[in-house]
Parts: sequence; structure tokens; C-alpha cells
Amino acid sequence: MSVQVSILMPDSAFSALKRSPKEFAKEMRLAAAVKWYEAGMVSQAKAAELAGLDRPTFLQSLGRFKVTPFQYDQGDLEREMNE
Repeated sequence: MSVQVSILMPDSAFSALKRSPKEFAKEMRLAAAVKWYEAGMVSQAKAAELAGLDRPTFLQSLGRFKVTPFQYDQGDLEREMNE
């Protein structure tokens, strides 16, 4: 099941990114999914689903946003340094 969400955007938003409204919405979904993944709020699989992509394509898209596919927190890094 899917839910449609409507967001009012100024016309200038589409021209600023040189995107049609449909392309803008797709890019916005991807950007939100990447940010939520980067923040550790969702898994790779969930982020890919939110972006409307398969997981390999989502992982490839991370590079465009300069986000690593590897997610470590401070505790993970400290454990690795002590091993």
C-alpha cells in the first residue's frame, strides 16, 4: 500500500534544479532517503525502498551525495581501533 503526499513548491524550485515537477519529486525522494540513511534513521534496504530504487542502485546513488555506504558510529570505530 502507498500513500500520496502533496507538497506545495514555488515554481522557481523546478527551474533552479532544471527538473520537471515529476523529476523533482523523484530527486526529492532520493535526497530524503539518502539523508535519513546517512543519519542512521533507516537501513540501506528501507532507504532504497523510500527512494523507489533497488538496493544496488540506491548504493550507487550515495556517491552523488558524497555519502559512504558504510555506516559506523563512534562505538564501532573505537571497537575496531582496539582490535
